[in-house]
Amino acid sequence: MTEVLLKELSNHDIDWMLTAGYQADIDAGTILMCQGEPLDGLHIILDGGFSVSLNRDNGNPLGRAFAALEGSVPGREISRLSSGEMVGEIPFIESYLPSTTVTATTKSLVLTVPKAELMQKLEDDLSFAAHIYRASAIMLANRLQQMMHNLGHSTIVLTRPQLREALTIFAQMHDSDIDWLISAGRVEQVTENSVLIRSGRPMESLYILLDGAVALNTGGSEENLLAKAFTNLENDNQDIEKPVLEQELGRLSRGDIVGETLFIEVETPLSMTVKALRNSRFLSIPKWRLSAKLLHDVGFAARFYRVLANILADKQREIVQRLGYGRLTYSSGESLQQVFANELDNDFLSDMSLAGARFDWMLKKIGI
Repeated sequence: MTEVLLKELSNHDIDWMLTAGYQADIDAGTILMCQGEPLDGLHIILDGGFSVSLNRDNGNPLGRAFAALEGSVPGREISRLSSGEMVGEIPFIESYLPSTTVTATTKSLVLTVPKAELMQKLEDDLSFAAHIYRASAIMLANRLQQMMHNLGHSTIVLTRPQLREALTIFAQMHDSDIDWLISAGRVEQVTENSVLIRSGRPMESLYILLDGAVALNTGGSEENLLAKAFTNLENDNQDIEKPVLEQELGRLSRGDIVGETLFIEVETPLSMTVKALRNSRFLSIPKWRLSAKLLHDVGFAARFYRVLANILADKQREIVQRLGYGRLTYSSGESLQQVFANELDNDFLSDMSLAGARFDWMLKKIGI
């Protein structure tokens, strides 16, 4: 991942981080980020290696069930980090608690940028914000793919809490951003059981689901994407005799987006089919138009990549919660003073109201 930071950050960005941050040697076994505990800075691994793991919550019935199946394993490693990786990008994206624990596997060197200085820089310098949010989104997307590969598709359903994705988009983008998306896009209607995006095929647009519902399916095998792309799954008689078995990863509803990873580089993108569960309407924004906008409007780019990073971080948290890892939800008898990852605070409720108003405004302007 070293090339991600070198590619996405400018010399000015790197110089500022070196000035604002401090370097520290980390001994093997040191916990750099603890699941469920707030962070006070962003860490960049300059040298060494770290393990990313999920810790069981014995107070969670689902966690106890998985522990019984797997034995007395206190946690589960899902990936490894090396030089060039960032640790702690989620806390500066949102005020949520980390969903994983990161532990040094060897003696390492880390650059830490304090959270207060970083947050101020993100607010003052839109160019820096666009660069760091894009780098974060790329790294989060790759870690999400690693997590899904290591844990297996069969145990993962990528559904999110109600309104979470729509909230992220419409609360964090500006009115002018939404207005541009409307002017740049066009409404597409997809009938029930029709395929919007076929597995293995290139995606040419970003889609915002205006009404209806779609399913995200994967065949669970990435062995030959080229052959898969040139296969007509609907009209091939051989497919009637040998049906393609697909695993449903999740469902999307109004306000959700499809095709967000078009604008970030993922090492091993998950090949998915997007199929309408009922008659649905989308706002389709061509890739070339959105790419040009991201290149020439730094403010729009900063907000857009921040939204992508938020969505990817939320997907990771949802997987952790559904697998029974970590203290993410409140159970009867637990302390009311403890903070849980899915609590609805006042800011969340305020954003929900704003997001709903903007989405309704979009529908009215489109004429739906």
